[in-house]
Amino acid sequence: MLNLTNSEQVYLACGSTDLRKSIDGLAAIVQMRFKLDPFSNCLFIFCNKNKDKLKMLQWEYSGFWLYYKRLEKGKFKWPSKELDVKTITQRELRWLLDGLSIVQPKAHKEVKERTLI
Repeated sequence: MLNLTNSEQVYLACGSTDLRKSIDGLAAIVQMRFKLDPFSNCLFIFCNKNKDKLKMLQWEYSGFWLYYKRLEKGKFKWPSKELDVKTITQRELRWLLDGLSIVQPKAHKEVKERTLI
């Protein structure tokens, strides 16, 4: 079952990725190009050149999940800096999946200090 909130980190593979790659090919990109562990409790997200398809790779206990989303209309607001990996928050991931940019300057900022007085 798709559960994006239990991942420790969310990583975007900026630029485009050949989405003909399956689990092994995407895991190799994570390990070799980004020097990250594909078996960690993280979510790795890849986008195609047209920015209308995503693949998400996630390890869970005994195997990989591979999620795929194709937009029928529109495009994802995907960072285009090639060969870069970007860490984003769960909130930014929701924005991205809803068709918004991961940069939302008018969004409320997270409150770090919680005091009543």
